[in-house]
Amino acid sequence: MKEEIFDVVNGRDEIIGQQPRGEVHRLGLKHRAVHVLMFNRLGELFLQKRSVQKDCFPGKWDSSASGHLDCGEDYDAGAIREVREELGWRLPQAPERLFKVAACPETGQEFVWVYRAQAEGPFTLPPEEIERGDWFTPAAINGWMAERPDEFASALRLIWRRLTAGPRRS
Repeated sequence: MKEEIFDVVNGRDEIIGQQPRGEVHRLGLKHRAVHVLMFNRLGELFLQKRSVQKDCFPGKWDSSASGHLDCGEDYDAGAIREVREELGWRLPQAPERLFKVAACPETGQEFVWVYRAQAEGPFTLPPEEIERGDWFTPAAINGWMAERPDEFASALRLIWRRLTAGPRRS
């Protein structure tokens, strides 16, 4: 299988080149990703448990759907594609943008746009990507993260803190 090529970006999220996935991760180069948080009508969040075969955060709980942008792909298109690939769900348009996270160690040097979408499922999870998934209330996630934070991918912990922090004061 041919290795994916990612856009490499600078500190302002401007494309400065392209590199193979392995090199981007090995060298800690800044690149782009999306995380989509899929909520149901009860306000529960669908979380996925990453396959133990994944190269990053194997076996950790993560956002409903997440992934790198393909070379030349924009964030909205990446969000639609990742939901289709990881959940088997077709979004009619880009989901709601919530906020952007700057590249940092917790995200693996990824600039991340975080999105919110709504669906009830059922989802079709690719076993090579996702071990399993389930719906959780925000209160259950809060307690779980407080007690066992190491069970979650670090990017999701960062996103969840920001999502649940409430409005920012200037």
